[in-house]
Amino acid sequence: MKLHEAFNVSRGDVIAFIGAGGKTSTLIRLGHELADEGWRVLATTTTRIADEQLELMPYATTLEGGVQNLSRALTEHHFVYLYDDIRQKKVYGPPLERIPELLDSVDSDVLLIEADGARQLLLKAPYEHEPVIPPETSLVVPIASLGILGKPLTDEYVYNAEAIMSRYGFVKGNRVRSPWVAQVLRDEELGLRGIPDNARVVALINGTPKQGYLRGRARLIAQLALRSSRLNGVVLGNVRGAQAAHEVQRHIGAVILAAGMSTRMGQMKVLLPWTGGKTIIEHIIEQAFRSRFNYTVVVTGHRGEEVRKIARAAGAKTAHNRAYKNGEMLSSLKTGLRAMPKHISAALVILGDQPRIEPRVIYQLLAAYAEQKGEIVAPRFNKQRGHPVLIDRKYWPELLALRGNSAPRDVLNAHEDSIHYIDVTTDSVLRDVDTPQDYERERWRAGLSPHD
Repeated sequence: MKLHEAFNVSRGDVIAFIGAGGKTSTLIRLGHELADEGWRVLATTTTRIADEQLELMPYATTLEGGVQNLSRALTEHHFVYLYDDIRQKKVYGPPLERIPELLDSVDSDVLLIEADGARQLLLKAPYEHEPVIPPETSLVVPIASLGILGKPLTDEYVYNAEAIMSRYGFVKGNRVRSPWVAQVLRDEELGLRGIPDNARVVALINGTPKQGYLRGRARLIAQLALRSSRLNGVVLGNVRGAQAAHEVQRHIGAVILAAGMSTRMGQMKVLLPWTGGKTIIEHIIEQAFRSRFNYTVVVTGHRGEEVRKIARAAGAKTAHNRAYKNGEMLSSLKTGLRAMPKHISAALVILGDQPRIEPRVIYQLLAAYAEQKGEIVAPRFNKQRGHPVLIDRKYWPELLALRGNSAPRDVLNAHEDSIHYIDVTTDSVLRDVDTPQDYERERWRAGLSPHD
């Protein structure tokens, strides 16, 4: 995956890089990617960089020759670095107040800005005057290097380590841990300091290997950082590697449908016992929480108060479907999607009567979405599509617009080309509990005795 795909860069974006552990490398890698796509890329800094870093830029110039010369340079080189002055081996960018003028007068497709300094260290806490992010910025990329893990919390590795110790009570010299990096990234006074209210925020954990233990640690940092809704996503990658981005962790919600009247069962199926003294709905909620969703909502309907109490006790949110008696699954899905907070990027739709749901299947769906293999991700057994299904937010308006006898599958079928299928080895994705016979069959397949 390329950086511009991971960051979802659009023409007209003003992108500021802050933090530590690869700002310049990220700017250069992204600039070359976009230039290769035919974009006109203008880059600069609102602080300063070392003069030897100027040699890394494909073409560097000042505004002394005027805007027309800069435009010609963009036409010839596609990727141009603009600076104001060089003093004492430091390259200074144009003053902050000139950024609007550049945006109005220079015919570039995107503006990349190194808006922070960190003395080439691995993690950063800013001082009060940092970072220097223009108000016009549309995307901010806070960066931290995975190489900081295990390093001492000292100024040798961490820029302004004292600020982190003071804020969290960490001890100087202690080895930096994954949760500490996440705390810094999501902290409004540290990693998110000075970011304009309207800017998107997509962090980067740089130095992440393609596979192995450390990629798992990077994923943990991302998931912990995403406890802040201010972050739109976290990219795991290595900007100096063959593949700059491996995956993008985003806010994913779980919608558990538990509103049905269970007429064929003869009793409320989601309240039937499953295992360990838990009901079917409790068991399913537990599987969702094991998968670390950012937000889980259970849609209630028939015997809603009972289901609501169970869901709340298990730690899930609830949303009541008033049309549960005649609205079919579509009305419950709409209720669940409407209950999702605005920062949720996609929802995994889970059937409340599918007790053999397996966390490993959920993990496969989430991993495929993070690696941007598809905007809709579904399991498939013996060439049959099953549940749960992960649906990107861009398709929610179509689902919410369905009327009459329509069903969610109508939207999925209309976007078959956008579906990425995970071929699984379990038929649990096709089976649900709809009748007493189904219930006994599913218990048997799960290895449960009648008395479990």
